[in-house]
Amino acid sequence: MRFVKVHGLGNDFIVVDANQLAHRDYSQLAQNVCRRCFSLGADGLIVFRQTDSAVGGFVRMQIFNADGSEAELSGNGLRCLAALLIHRGYNSVGTISVETLVGTKTLTLMGASPPEYQFKLDMGEPIFDRAGIDFCSGENNSSLVGYRLRVDENVYAVTITSMGNPHCSLFVKEFQEFDWAELGPRFETHPSFPRRTNVEFVRIKSRKSLEVRFWERGVGQTNASGTGACAAVVAAVLNGFVDRDVRVQTLGGILEVSWHKNNQMSIIGPARLICEGEYYSMPSLECQDGDSLVGIDTEGKEADGG
Repeated sequence: MRFVKVHGLGNDFIVVDANQLAHRDYSQLAQNVCRRCFSLGADGLIVFRQTDSAVGGFVRMQIFNADGSEAELSGNGLRCLAALLIHRGYNSVGTISVETLVGTKTLTLMGASPPEYQFKLDMGEPIFDRAGIDFCSGENNSSLVGYRLRVDENVYAVTITSMGNPHCSLFVKEFQEFDWAELGPRFETHPSFPRRTNVEFVRIKSRKSLEVRFWERGVGQTNASGTGACAAVVAAVLNGFVDRDVRVQTLGGILEVSWHKNNQMSIIGPARLICEGEYYSMPSLECQDGDSLVGIDTEGKEADGG
Protein backbone atom coordinates (compact mmCIF):
# COMPACT_ATOMS: atom_id res chain seq x y z
CA MET A 1 0.00 0.00 0.00
CA ARG A 2 1.41 3.38 -1.01
CA PHE A 3 1.22 6.11 1.62
CA VAL A 4 2.30 9.69 2.26
CA LYS A 5 2.98 11.08 5.71
CA VAL A 6 2.12 14.76 6.25
CA HIS A 7 1.89 16.99 9.30
CA GLY A 8 0.20 20.26 10.19
CA LEU A 9 2.19 21.84 13.01
CA GLY A 10 3.15 18.41 14.34
CA ASN A 11 -0.35 16.93 14.07
CA ASP A 12 0.60 14.07 11.74
CA PHE A 13 -1.39 11.89 9.35
CA ILE A 14 -0.91 8.92 7.06
CA VAL A 15 -2.64 9.76 3.77
CA VAL A 16 -3.83 6.97 1.48
CA ASP A 17 -5.68 6.98 -1.85
CA ALA A 18 -8.85 4.91 -1.44
CA ASN A 19 -8.60 3.68 -5.04
CA GLN A 20 -5.76 1.33 -4.08
CA LEU A 21 -7.67 -0.20 -1.16
CA ALA A 22 -9.88 -3.17 -1.96
CA HIS A 23 -11.26 -3.42 1.57
CA ARG A 24 -13.38 -0.99 3.60
CA ASP A 25 -12.05 -1.67 7.09
CA TYR A 26 -10.40 1.73 7.38
CA SER A 27 -10.81 1.63 11.15
CA GLN A 28 -8.54 -1.39 11.51
CA LEU A 29 -6.09 0.05 9.00
CA ALA A 30 -5.89 3.25 11.05
CA GLN A 31 -5.09 1.31 14.21
CA ASN A 32 -2.35 -0.56 12.36
CA VAL A 33 -0.59 2.29 10.58
CA CYS A 34 -0.89 4.85 13.40
CA ARG A 35 0.77 2.70 16.06
CA ARG A 36 4.04 4.41 16.86
CA CYS A 37 7.30 2.44 17.14
CA PHE A 38 5.72 -0.70 15.65
CA SER A 39 4.37 0.90 12.47
CA LEU A 40 4.39 4.19 10.55
CA GLY A 41 3.05 6.14 13.52
CA ALA A 42 0.62 9.06 13.32
CA ASP A 43 -2.27 10.81 15.03
CA GLY A 44 -4.64 9.70 12.31
CA LEU A 45 -5.33 8.15 8.91
CA ILE A 46 -6.77 10.10 5.97
CA VAL A 47 -8.41 8.10 3.19
CA PHE A 48 -9.32 10.18 0.13
CA ARG A 49 -10.88 9.65 -3.27
CA GLN A 50 -10.80 12.10 -6.16
CA THR A 51 -13.86 12.55 -8.34
CA ASP A 52 -13.68 12.44 -12.13
CA SER A 53 -14.58 16.12 -12.41
CA ALA A 54 -12.28 18.65 -14.00
CA VAL A 55 -9.78 20.92 -12.27
CA GLY A 56 -11.45 22.53 -9.27
CA GLY A 57 -13.64 19.49 -8.71
CA PHE A 58 -14.28 17.67 -5.47
CA VAL A 59 -12.24 15.35 -3.34
CA ARG A 60 -13.89 13.13 -0.74
CA MET A 61 -12.07 12.34 2.50
CA GLN A 62 -12.54 10.28 5.63
CA ILE A 63 -10.47 10.74 8.78
CA PHE A 64 -9.80 8.02 11.32
CA ASN A 65 -8.20 8.58 14.70
CA ALA A 66 -5.35 6.44 15.97
CA ASP A 67 -7.81 4.32 17.97
CA GLY A 68 -9.80 3.53 14.80
CA SER A 69 -12.74 5.83 15.51
CA GLU A 70 -13.90 8.03 12.65
CA ALA A 71 -13.65 11.81 13.08
CA GLU A 72 -16.14 14.17 11.48
CA LEU A 73 -13.55 16.83 10.68
CA SER A 74 -9.92 17.85 11.10
CA GLY A 75 -8.62 21.28 10.21
CA ASN A 76 -5.00 20.13 10.16
CA GLY A 77 -5.99 16.97 8.27
CA LEU A 78 -7.71 19.01 5.58
CA ARG A 79 -4.59 21.13 5.07
CA CYS A 80 -2.44 18.00 4.96
CA LEU A 81 -4.58 16.47 2.22
CA ALA A 82 -4.63 19.74 0.28
CA ALA A 83 -0.83 19.97 0.50
CA LEU A 84 -0.49 16.50 -1.00
CA LEU A 85 -2.93 17.29 -3.81
CA ILE A 86 -1.23 20.58 -4.69
CA HIS A 87 2.16 18.87 -4.53
CA ARG A 88 0.92 16.33 -7.07
CA GLY A 89 -0.45 19.03 -9.36
CA TYR A 90 -4.11 18.22 -8.78
CA ASN A 91 -5.20 21.86 -8.97
CA SER A 92 -3.10 24.53 -10.62
CA VAL A 93 -5.32 27.41 -9.42
CA GLY A 94 -4.73 26.63 -5.76
CA THR A 95 -8.33 26.20 -4.59
CA ILE A 96 -9.53 22.81 -3.41
CA SER A 97 -12.98 21.73 -2.20
CA VAL A 98 -13.10 18.68 0.03
CA GLU A 99 -16.21 16.73 0.98
CA THR A 100 -16.24 15.70 4.65
CA LEU A 101 -18.80 14.07 6.93
CA VAL A 102 -19.97 17.55 7.97
CA GLY A 103 -20.09 19.23 4.58
CA THR A 104 -17.79 20.64 1.94
CA LYS A 105 -14.79 22.68 3.06
CA THR A 106 -12.75 24.96 0.79
CA LEU A 107 -9.02 25.60 1.01
CA THR A 108 -7.08 28.35 -0.75
CA LEU A 109 -3.33 28.15 -1.27
CA MET A 110 -1.65 31.16 0.36
CA GLY A 111 1.98 30.26 -0.21
CA ALA A 112 4.23 27.40 -1.29
CA SER A 113 7.77 26.40 -0.44
CA PRO A 114 7.66 22.68 -1.29
CA PRO A 115 7.34 20.40 0.53
CA GLU A 116 5.53 22.95 2.78
CA TYR A 117 2.34 24.72 1.79
CA GLN A 118 0.29 27.44 3.50
CA PHE A 119 -3.51 27.43 3.25
CA LYS A 120 -6.52 29.43 4.28
CA LEU A 121 -9.27 27.01 5.28
CA ASP A 122 -12.93 27.97 5.52
CA MET A 123 -14.23 26.08 8.57
CA GLY A 124 -17.91 27.06 8.53
CA GLU A 125 -19.98 28.15 11.52
CA PRO A 126 -19.54 27.04 15.14
CA ILE A 127 -22.43 25.08 16.64
CA PHE A 128 -23.93 25.95 20.02
CA ASP A 129 -27.11 23.92 20.45
CA ARG A 130 -26.91 20.80 22.60
CA ALA A 131 -28.32 18.45 19.98
CA GLY A 132 -25.83 19.63 17.36
CA ILE A 133 -22.97 19.24 19.82
CA ASP A 134 -24.31 15.94 21.16
CA PHE A 135 -24.03 17.14 24.73
CA CYS A 136 -26.36 15.65 27.34
CA SER A 137 -26.88 16.83 30.90
CA GLY A 138 -29.70 17.26 33.38
CA GLU A 139 -29.48 21.06 33.22
CA ASN A 140 -30.96 21.73 29.80
CA ASN A 141 -31.63 25.42 30.46
CA SER A 142 -28.12 26.35 31.57
CA SER A 143 -25.73 28.17 29.26
CA LEU A 144 -22.90 26.22 27.68
CA VAL A 145 -20.64 29.26 28.18
CA GLY A 146 -19.03 28.90 31.59
CA TYR A 147 -20.94 25.67 32.15
CA ARG A 148 -20.06 24.09 35.46
CA LEU A 149 -18.99 20.53 34.63
CA ARG A 150 -18.29 18.12 37.44
CA VAL A 151 -15.35 15.82 36.74
CA ASP A 152 -14.76 13.35 39.55
CA GLU A 153 -14.55 15.43 42.74
CA ASN A 154 -14.01 18.82 41.06
CA VAL A 155 -16.16 21.30 39.17
CA TYR A 156 -14.72 23.18 36.18
CA ALA A 157 -16.11 26.17 34.28
CA VAL A 158 -16.02 25.07 30.64
CA THR A 159 -17.38 26.33 27.33
CA ILE A 160 -18.92 23.66 25.14
CA THR A 161 -19.15 24.08 21.35
CA SER A 162 -18.81 22.15 18.12
CA MET A 163 -17.06 22.69 14.80
CA GLY A 164 -18.80 19.63 13.38
CA ASN A 165 -17.04 17.66 16.12
CA PRO A 166 -17.58 18.30 19.86
CA HIS A 167 -15.27 20.50 21.91
CA CYS A 168 -14.89 21.34 25.59
CA SER A 169 -12.67 24.34 26.38
CA LEU A 170 -11.46 25.52 29.77
CA PHE A 171 -9.21 28.42 30.71
CA VAL A 172 -6.03 28.16 32.74
CA LYS A 173 -3.65 30.78 34.13
CA GLU A 174 -0.61 28.56 33.67
CA PHE A 175 -0.31 25.07 32.23
CA GLN A 176 1.87 24.09 35.16
CA GLU A 177 -1.03 24.63 37.58
CA PHE A 178 -2.35 21.12 37.03
CA ASP A 179 -1.68 18.04 34.96
CA TRP A 180 -3.79 18.86 31.89
CA ALA A 181 -2.67 15.70 30.08
CA GLU A 182 -4.00 13.65 32.98
CA LEU A 183 -7.28 15.60 33.02
CA GLY A 184 -7.75 15.33 29.25
CA PRO A 185 -9.02 11.75 29.10
CA ARG A 186 -11.41 12.35 31.99
CA PHE A 187 -13.06 15.20 30.08
CA GLU A 188 -12.97 13.22 26.83
CA THR A 189 -14.93 10.31 28.28
CA HIS A 190 -17.29 12.33 30.49
CA PRO A 191 -20.80 10.80 30.40
CA SER A 192 -22.30 14.11 29.23
CA PHE A 193 -20.55 13.52 25.90
CA PRO A 194 -22.00 10.26 24.52
CA ARG A 195 -19.60 10.36 21.55
CA ARG A 196 -16.71 11.67 23.66
CA THR A 197 -15.24 15.13 23.17
CA ASN A 198 -12.10 16.99 22.19
CA VAL A 199 -10.61 19.14 24.96
CA GLU A 200 -8.76 22.46 24.84
CA PHE A 201 -6.80 23.97 27.73
CA VAL A 202 -6.56 27.68 26.91
CA ARG A 203 -4.25 30.36 28.29
CA ILE A 204 -5.03 33.99 27.43
CA LYS A 205 -1.94 35.93 26.38
CA SER A 206 -3.58 39.11 25.05
CA ARG A 207 -6.69 40.28 23.21
CA LYS A 208 -5.19 38.85 20.03
CA SER A 209 -3.22 35.85 21.25
CA LEU A 210 -3.94 32.49 22.90
CA GLU A 211 -1.81 29.54 23.88
CA VAL A 212 -3.57 26.16 23.77
CA ARG A 213 -2.90 22.55 24.70
CA PHE A 214 -5.01 19.90 23.00
CA TRP A 215 -6.39 16.55 24.07
CA GLU A 216 -8.00 14.95 21.02
CA ARG A 217 -10.77 12.40 21.12
CA GLY A 218 -9.45 9.03 20.00
CA VAL A 219 -5.83 10.22 19.87
CA GLY A 220 -4.76 11.81 23.15
CA GLN A 221 -2.29 14.68 23.43
CA THR A 222 -1.59 16.35 20.08
CA ASN A 223 0.76 19.14 19.09
CA ALA A 224 -1.98 21.08 17.31
CA SER A 225 -5.63 20.94 16.30
CA GLY A 226 -7.39 23.06 13.69
CA THR A 227 -10.93 22.52 14.96
CA GLY A 228 -9.59 22.78 18.53
CA ALA A 229 -7.99 26.15 17.76
CA CYS A 230 -11.33 27.37 16.37
CA ALA A 231 -13.19 26.11 19.45
CA ALA A 232 -10.67 27.81 21.75
CA VAL A 233 -11.11 31.13 19.95
CA VAL A 234 -14.91 30.84 20.03
CA ALA A 235 -14.82 30.07 23.75
CA ALA A 236 -12.47 32.98 24.43
CA VAL A 237 -14.62 35.40 22.41
CA LEU A 238 -17.83 34.28 24.12
CA ASN A 239 -16.19 34.80 27.51
CA GLY A 240 -15.03 38.29 26.50
CA PHE A 241 -11.30 37.54 26.63
CA VAL A 242 -10.17 38.12 23.02
CA ASP A 243 -11.08 39.80 19.75
CA ARG A 244 -12.22 37.83 16.69
CA ASP A 245 -8.83 37.65 14.91
CA VAL A 246 -6.46 35.62 17.07
CA ARG A 247 -3.02 34.02 16.83
CA VAL A 248 -3.21 30.61 18.45
CA GLN A 249 0.11 29.29 19.77
CA THR A 250 0.22 25.49 19.74
CA LEU A 251 3.09 23.19 20.68
CA GLY A 252 3.77 22.86 16.94
CA GLY A 253 3.53 26.51 15.91
CA ILE A 254 1.08 29.28 15.05
CA LEU A 255 -2.44 29.11 13.59
CA GLU A 256 -4.20 32.31 12.53
CA VAL A 257 -7.88 31.97 13.44
CA SER A 258 -10.69 34.39 12.53
CA TRP A 259 -14.34 34.36 13.55
CA HIS A 260 -15.89 36.65 10.97
CA LYS A 261 -18.96 38.88 11.42
CA ASN A 262 -21.00 36.57 9.16
CA ASN A 263 -20.38 33.82 11.78
CA GLN A 264 -18.02 31.91 9.47
CA MET A 265 -14.62 30.81 10.76
CA SER A 266 -11.32 30.47 8.94
CA ILE A 267 -7.81 29.24 9.70
CA ILE A 268 -4.49 30.05 8.10
CA GLY A 269 -1.71 27.56 8.71
CA PRO A 270 0.88 25.28 7.12
CA ALA A 271 1.09 21.64 6.14
CA ARG A 272 4.33 19.86 5.31
CA LEU A 273 4.93 16.61 3.45
CA ILE A 274 7.31 14.36 5.39
CA CYS A 275 7.79 11.24 3.27
CA GLU A 276 6.10 8.67 1.10
CA GLY A 277 6.64 4.98 0.60
CA GLU A 278 5.30 1.45 0.64
CA TYR A 279 3.56 0.06 3.70
CA TYR A 280 4.05 -3.69 4.14
CA SER A 281 1.71 -6.01 5.98
CA MET A 282 1.97 -5.72 9.71
CA PRO A 283 2.17 -8.91 11.78
CA SER A 284 -0.27 -9.48 14.58
CA LEU A 285 1.00 -7.69 17.68
CA GLU A 286 -0.20 -8.23 21.22
CA CYS A 287 -1.07 -4.91 22.88
CA GLN A 288 -0.71 -4.34 26.57
CA ASP A 289 -4.45 -4.72 27.00
CA GLY A 290 -4.38 -8.10 25.27
CA ASP A 291 -5.95 -6.95 21.99
CA SER A 292 -4.14 -7.92 18.83
CA LEU A 293 -3.49 -5.74 15.83
CA VAL A 294 -4.09 -7.50 12.53
CA GLY A 295 -1.92 -6.56 9.58
CA ILE A 296 -3.24 -5.27 6.26
CA ASP A 297 -1.40 -6.44 3.17
CA THR A 298 -0.32 -4.14 0.36
CA GLU A 299 -3.43 -4.97 -1.67
CA GLY A 300 -5.63 -3.87 1.18
CA LYS A 301 -6.75 -7.34 2.30
CA GLU A 302 -6.62 -8.48 5.88
CA ALA A 303 -3.38 -10.36 6.50
CA ASP A 304 -3.01 -13.39 8.72
CA GLY A 305 -1.55 -12.76 12.12
CA GLY A 306 2.08 -13.79 12.69
